[in-house]
Amino acid sequence: FRNGTTKIRPGRYGFYCGVDEVGRGAIAGPIVAAAVIMPRGWYPTDLDDSKKLSKSKRMKLHDIMWKRVHCQVGVVSPKEIDEINVHNASLLAMTRAIEGFRVLPPTVLIDGAYVPKELKSFSRAIVSGDSLVPSIAAASIFAKVYRDKLMVSLSKRYPAYGWEKNVGYGTKHHLAAIRE
Repeated sequence: FRNGTTKIRPGRYGFYCGVDEVGRGAIAGPIVAAAVIMPRGWYPTDLDDSKKLSKSKRMKLHDIMWKRVHCQVGVVSPKEIDEINVHNASLLAMTRAIEGFRVLPPTVLIDGAYVPKELKSFSRAIVSGDSLVPSIAAASIFAKVYRDKLMVSLSKRYPAYGWEKNVGYGTKHHLAAIRE
């Protein structure tokens, strides 16, 4: 993977599943995680952490990968976040995404420092994994695109908050709308 120094390849017993989440820093909306298994030896040029990509590049990569990868998404609602806290909600979203596969992947690589305790697969947390592991970078893109589309859709019901632009993050406009 061009951005990293660690080479992580499909394992002897199956493919690695990369996992990442988005929405932890938002003040509105859900936390969304994606789990992605990529074909052996394939990833698109310019694949990178979703935060480092422009919206147009992110969408282009999403569309390129859509037909070639296996992806599952896990969502944790704002109500659940309030009940269990944002950290536990992000781990729950990851667990839901991974458990969406019919057959659990034998190895799961997670962006960050924590692994959900409930996982039945061997798992490893990798700090900055979205810059080191192609399947985690792909997961960051799928999670971001999914959550952004959801927030744009919600903005039609709640237009005052500008979610079609800020996707639930605490921008100046969003904070002013909340105060109003």
